[in-house]
Amino acid sequence: MGTPTPSPLSEVRRSAVARATRWLPFELLVALRFLREGRMQSVLILAGVTGGVAVIIFLTQLINQLQSSIIDRVLGSQAHVVIRPPEEINRSPAAAGTGTPPLPATTLVQPRAQRLRSVDQWQQVRELAAQTPGVLAVSPLVTGPAFAVRGLGSKSVALMGVDPEAYRRIVKMDGYMTQGRFALQGTSTLIGTELAKDLGLAVGDKLRVTTAAGTSETLHIGGLFDTGNRDLNRRWVFVTLALAQTLLDVPGGVSQIDLTVTDLFGAEAVANTLAARTGLTVESWMQTNSGLLTALSNQTVSNNLIRSFVVIIVALGISSVLVVSVVQKQREIGILRAMGAGRGRIMAIFLMQGGLVGLVGSALGSGLAFALLQVFSRIYKSPDGSALFAAELEPELVLMAAVVAIGVGLAAAALPARRAARMDPVQAIRS
Repeated sequence: MGTPTPSPLSEVRRSAVARATRWLPFELLVALRFLREGRMQSVLILAGVTGGVAVIIFLTQLINQLQSSIIDRVLGSQAHVVIRPPEEINRSPAAAGTGTPPLPATTLVQPRAQRLRSVDQWQQVRELAAQTPGVLAVSPLVTGPAFAVRGLGSKSVALMGVDPEAYRRIVKMDGYMTQGRFALQGTSTLIGTELAKDLGLAVGDKLRVTTAAGTSETLHIGGLFDTGNRDLNRRWVFVTLALAQTLLDVPGGVSQIDLTVTDLFGAEAVANTLAARTGLTVESWMQTNSGLLTALSNQTVSNNLIRSFVVIIVALGISSVLVVSVVQKQREIGILRAMGAGRGRIMAIFLMQGGLVGLVGSALGSGLAFALLQVFSRIYKSPDGSALFAAELEPELVLMAAVVAIGVGLAAAALPARRAARMDPVQAIRS
């Protein structure tokens, strides 16, 4: 039988491949040849890297978005840092310096009841806070307990005296308004939807508030808001700063100063700085929401552990496959060494295999992670029907995953590459 004549199409294809590979470096050309010859091994190792990268990107993006959503929901209705007057404490006569003998150790000292007080020299404190590095916005606030009364209905509420222009920089109240605008003047008030439901109120109705001191005022409802927190919707009653000062008997004063900072997780440092400079009680959201902070930290630690284990598993998979490849390619390696290829070139061939697997696996893994985000964002919804997280990838995260995958591929290929470079060409060919 004669030798079959190659078809024109196959000749064209071979010519195209020859032209494409003519400009490739020797090491890269051999690395691609080895990967193509061990197709099943290459597919398996590539699937492992793709899955590992997809898990890392998907979990990181998911946890980051969920944490951001939780922080936005919790801190969306509260200040990052709050400045208050120092608490009043009882002092023993000896501590007061009267010369009276100290009280017996068995004496019980009752805690002193705290009364509503103004921040001393609050205008200067406000200016000092505004000039502190890291502070984004400052808003004075007068808040205290009161009763909201309409007919026979009565509810315990928190009277909130604010400057609307300053307070909307602390809490994005404009986005919470369901009726009316976040604006106050005279005896107008803004109340939550739950309080309006409890007392049967609507925009334009009148509401009477009475404080513990017996001061009362009839307010005109100018709008309703919904913060997403039923307790706040049932308790908050916004009035002007001047009216709250009168009703709560804090003439010209404020009970606290709310701050927003540029870096959420730097709020504690800002609070410590202001506490040292003012001598007042300064609390950050990290103190008042310590349980939330602990939960976020635990989530981050869990995510880091999962990513570390995935990276280790992927590295072991790449290394084991390349070790098998070195054993299978002993004859080829010996021939290359006999043809003059140095140890550095042999090492470069296997290092390139690991790098190529990491590069291609990171690209495929990013696509798989994006597909997973698309699917899960449509399955899991918030109670209000909105998406629990956005199906999007951050470019920085994809770049980080690619760098990690390539680095892991190179590190995993280092041991097999070194073993291949140390082979004796004669022994390799004989075996």
